[in-house]
Amino acid sequence: MILKSRIANKRNYTALTVSMLFFVGFIITGCKIYKFNDASFPTNIKTVKVNIIENRASYVNPQLSPRLTDKLRQKLTSQTKLKQTNDDRADWVISGTITSYSFSTSGISQQQVATNRLNVAVHISVNDQVENKTNEYDVSRNFDFAANLSFQQAEASLGDKIITGLTDDIFNRLFSTW
Repeated sequence: MILKSRIANKRNYTALTVSMLFFVGFIITGCKIYKFNDASFPTNIKTVKVNIIENRASYVNPQLSPRLTDKLRQKLTSQTKLKQTNDDRADWVISGTITSYSFSTSGISQQQVATNRLNVAVHISVNDQVENKTNEYDVSRNFDFAANLSFQQAEASLGDKIITGLTDDIFNRLFSTW
């Protein structure tokens, strides 16, 4: 008898849990309280122009600027409803400058360099032509690599990680204030 009661209670608890999860899921998706796919931005912004991110760092990786610019454009297209344009009269004109690209030692083990670090910093400027104002942001990220790699080997192995990481940070910074 006690066993039947416990099994019945367990079934009721499971049914209640499933029902609650379904209800919460329905509320979130049905009422669109949260949006997991789209970035949030002012409703009066419809078009965006992304200028080429210039490389003004003292050490220049020639692939960084075009790859970062392309990846940011792709991310804006795929994760927002903003229409990209080459028109200087776009609602937002995004410009950027790679301000730092430097290597340093980040870890020492047994009195020898164990890891090195690549630091990349980007300055982003958003000219909001609808509101007639400009917002500026600085984004930087560190990438550690084994000390036995040359800088060229490190750049080659970290290339995709650098581009993806910086693009995500820039995107999040642009759309985190709305």
